[in-house]
Amino acid sequence: MNRWSASLVCSTLFLAGVVVGTRGFVSWSSPVQAQAPQLGASERAYNELQSGHTPLQESSELLAKIARLTTNSVVHIQSERRTPRGRLVEETGSGVIMESGKAKGFFVVSNRHVVDGTDLDHISIYIHDGRVIHPTKIWTDEKTDVAVMQVAPLNLQAARWGDSDKIDIGHLVLAMGSPFGLSQSVTLGIISAKGRRSLKLGETSDMLNQDFLQTDAAINPGNSGGPLIDMQGQVIGINTAIASNSGGNEGIGFSIPSNLVRRVTEQLLEHGKVTRAYLGVKLDPDFNSDAAARLKLDRVRGARVLDVYPKTPASRAQLQKDDVVFKFDGVEVLDENHLINLVSLTSIGKTVKVEIYRAGRYQTIDVTVGDRTELDQRSEAPAEPGMGTHFQSLGLTLHKLEPDIATQLGFEPTAHGLLVLRVDRDSPMDGDLHLYDLIEEVARTPVSTVADLESALESAASSGSVLLTIKRRHRGQIQSEAVVFRRKDGS
Repeated sequence: MNRWSASLVCSTLFLAGVVVGTRGFVSWSSPVQAQAPQLGASERAYNELQSGHTPLQESSELLAKIARLTTNSVVHIQSERRTPRGRLVEETGSGVIMESGKAKGFFVVSNRHVVDGTDLDHISIYIHDGRVIHPTKIWTDEKTDVAVMQVAPLNLQAARWGDSDKIDIGHLVLAMGSPFGLSQSVTLGIISAKGRRSLKLGETSDMLNQDFLQTDAAINPGNSGGPLIDMQGQVIGINTAIASNSGGNEGIGFSIPSNLVRRVTEQLLEHGKVTRAYLGVKLDPDFNSDAAARLKLDRVRGARVLDVYPKTPASRAQLQKDDVVFKFDGVEVLDENHLINLVSLTSIGKTVKVEIYRAGRYQTIDVTVGDRTELDQRSEAPAEPGMGTHFQSLGLTLHKLEPDIATQLGFEPTAHGLLVLRVDRDSPMDGDLHLYDLIEEVARTPVSTVADLESALESAASSGSVLLTIKRRHRGQIQSEAVVFRRKDGS
C-alpha cells in the first residue's frame, strides 16, 4: 500500500483560446494598403474581447464573483507561544468565518496546529477590513487537526458549508488564505484525487481521521486553515498540508473534506469534544499481495484483522484474526485507514452490518460500535499509585518493561528498556516524552532498570545534554526516535 509523506502548512477549463490570422497575397506597391487588412482584423478581435461574450471572459467573471463573495470571510491568523524550555514559537495560518446552528455568533475554523497551545490573547485574527481581533474561546480536535475559535459578535460575513461528498475529481476549486503572510490570496486548480490517507503530517501529528481531498491549486506555508471553495462559492475543504521537497507548492496539496470538518465543528460547539466509535481490533498496516494470496484472495482488498481485543465490540461480534473486512455499513472498505475513519465517524451505539471474508467464504455480521473513550482510557490510563519509580531529576515515573506488558503495548516480547508511565508537568522532558514511550538507551548505553539509568546519567555527568534512544507507538506502528535531555545547568 502507498504511504504518503506531507508537510503541514499552515466551469470551463482554461484551455480555450482565440487565434486570429490570414493567409494569402497582398500587393507590395503600397505599404499603407498592405497594413490596412491587418489593422481591421486587430480591431475586430479587440471588439470581440471587449464584448464580454467569450467563454474565457464568462468563466473569469464567474471566478471573480466567487472570490468577491468569499474573500471577506477569510482571515489571516498569527499566534505566539513558548515551549516548556522557553523558546518562542510563531505560527501563521489562515481561517474562515462560519456560523453554526449549534451555537450563536461567529466562529473561525482553522487548523489545530496553527493555534495549538497558545493563549487566547496571543492569537491575532486579521479581518479583511484591517481589524485585528482575538478569540474569546477555543476548541481543538487532535484527531482531525481542526480548531474552532469563537469571536465577538462583530459585523462579520460568514461563508457557507458545501457538500464535500458531491465534489469529484476534475472539479474546479479555489484555495484561499495567506500564503507567506500575503493575505487575501486566491489560487485556482482542480480536485486531483479523493480519499488520500496515511499521510505523515509532522513528527508530532496523530491524525486519526484522514480522508483528504487532493488539489493542484497552489497551497503554500500560511495557507493552513484556509478554505477550499467550489464553483458555488461554498467551503468544501480546509487546507491543511502539502507534499513538497522544497517547502513550497509543488502541485500537491491536501484539504480536510468539509463534511468531516463540519461534523467535528458542531460536536466541539455542542459538547466541547468529539465522540468517536471503535471496534476493538488491530489492523494490518502492511497488508500486501503475499498476505492476500495466503488468505486465497485474488488481490489486496479491504482491511485485514491481526488481533481482536477482549471485551470490545469486535470480540462480542466474534470477529477473528485474519478476517478481512470488505464492507462497513454498506461502504466498500479500501484499506485499514479507511476502515478506521468509517468506524470512528459512526454514531456510538449504532449496529452496523459488516461484510467479511473468512476462511474462503464471505459472510455478514452485525457489530454494535462502542465509545472510543473506553479504548483510550484502557490504553492511556495514568500509572496506578505505587507502580513504577519516580525519577526526580527527569520528572518521570518509569517501570522496567516486562514481556507480558510489552506484548500488550505492541512491542516485541524481547524488547527491553524503561517504560514511561508518567511525565510531570514541570519535567524537562515534557513535550519530548509521552506516556508508554520505551527508553532503550541513555547516552548510547542500554538501560533496563532505573539503576542502569542512574549509572548512565552519572557517566554522562560532564555533558550538558544527554541523548535518549526511545521506541514509540504511532498510528499502530512502533518507531525508533532520539530525544535530548538537557540538564538545568546545561545548554
